[in-house]
Amino acid sequence: MTKRAAVAVYARISQDRSGEELGVRRQLADCRAEAERRGWTVAEEYVDDDSSAFSGKLRPAYERMVSDLADGRRDAVVVWHMDRLHRRPIEFEQFVEVCKRAGVEDVVTLSGDVDLAKGDGLLVARVVAAFSASESEAKRRRGARKALEIAESGRPMMGGPRPFGFLDDRVTHHPAEAPVVRELAARALAGETLISLSTWLQASGVRTVGGKEWRTNTVRQLLTNPRSWGMRVHRGQVIGPGLWEPIISPEDGERLRRLLLDPARRTNRSARRYLLTGMLECGKCGGRLYSTPKDGKRRYGCAMGPDHRGCGGVFIYAEMLEQFITTAVLYRLDSPVMDEVLTGGGQDDERVRDLGEAIKGDTDRLDDLAATWADGEISKAEWLKARSRIQARLEANRAEFYRVTHRDAVAAYVGRGDELRGQWDGLAFSRQVAIVKAVLAKATILPAAVPGRRGLDPDRVQPEWRL
Repeated sequence: MTKRAAVAVYARISQDRSGEELGVRRQLADCRAEAERRGWTVAEEYVDDDSSAFSGKLRPAYERMVSDLADGRRDAVVVWHMDRLHRRPIEFEQFVEVCKRAGVEDVVTLSGDVDLAKGDGLLVARVVAAFSASESEAKRRRGARKALEIAESGRPMMGGPRPFGFLDDRVTHHPAEAPVVRELAARALAGETLISLSTWLQASGVRTVGGKEWRTNTVRQLLTNPRSWGMRVHRGQVIGPGLWEPIISPEDGERLRRLLLDPARRTNRSARRYLLTGMLECGKCGGRLYSTPKDGKRRYGCAMGPDHRGCGGVFIYAEMLEQFITTAVLYRLDSPVMDEVLTGGGQDDERVRDLGEAIKGDTDRLDDLAATWADGEISKAEWLKARSRIQARLEANRAEFYRVTHRDAVAAYVGRGDELRGQWDGLAFSRQVAIVKAVLAKATILPAAVPGRRGLDPDRVQPEWRL
């Protein structure tokens, strides 16, 4: 028996559910014992934990071992079984080529040696690699089918960390987390930004299931996950109701999805300091007013130049204008007109439900249509024609849904303008913006009658309210 002084031991486990690397430890212990029995010296142990050889994903330890073999730093390999090394024939052939060039002939498994220098040994190893690949593919298909069956039954997926808002059984509401989900949903629907919600969670000491601080993307994922409103999701698609009570209503879930997944929604923007951005028009040219600070003071102004094309003839200081508009908005919330607009007999709520059902129905139809085309039951031309009709109806309903539910930011404050006035300075800035936007469509700012006049001239401000 040839002695080896620079042996590589390789171990891999494809799925470490416990996170304790027990499978890898057992493999290493058995491989060390085999090397000791042969009188070989182990130079290094190469370990890839929770990594699949069949998936084709990069295995850092394996790649490093192959590089060491190619450079002549290792003279043999001990592995628990050949399928720990490879589950794809092409990868096995590449490994054999490296070993041949480096003169490495001893590849040892606990079930026997693989002599890469002999035809019979190589043939057996190739058969093992091909069988392992076939076995992995069959296992993958069985697993995928089983996962689909579980999803179709409405049972929760049990792998991985539990979802926020639920206990470990994935069905029972978490007594502390479920109320947080409801509050996040209500505040998001009321116009509060993801940045503001994330800041609130961090300040409140609320952590994710993994114990990390919340970020805007994780808050968005939580609030747009259909699981929160009782739906079972499989491979990114809603396939039916789940066997658990929803934390928030399906109607609110659809509103959140439309609000937070809108492609037009801006992200990564700097902190906003102007309450009325996008709501002011120039009384001379009709252009939009932009933030144009001067001497350290905030102003709105009609900007000139190729990017704005305004007349440059209207400017107004921001602080007094914002106070004036805020006072008007809060007063309007107490007016009979607003109460009638926002609480007119509950018809909007019924309309929201109808729109939500229509949107869900058309979304399901698009999925069914794609499956029908993929199965060859209809031609591409038929698929395109049907898809165009469904998408047109879907987008129209979504636009109507947004228009109807735009009131969410202020519905809770109708008739409570005085109360809101006392809370105004303590509200998140994004909530203030949402409330103003829900009440004010726009305001036209006229040129100053007396240039240089101190204070705000109310006659310059012409608001247009949402009706």
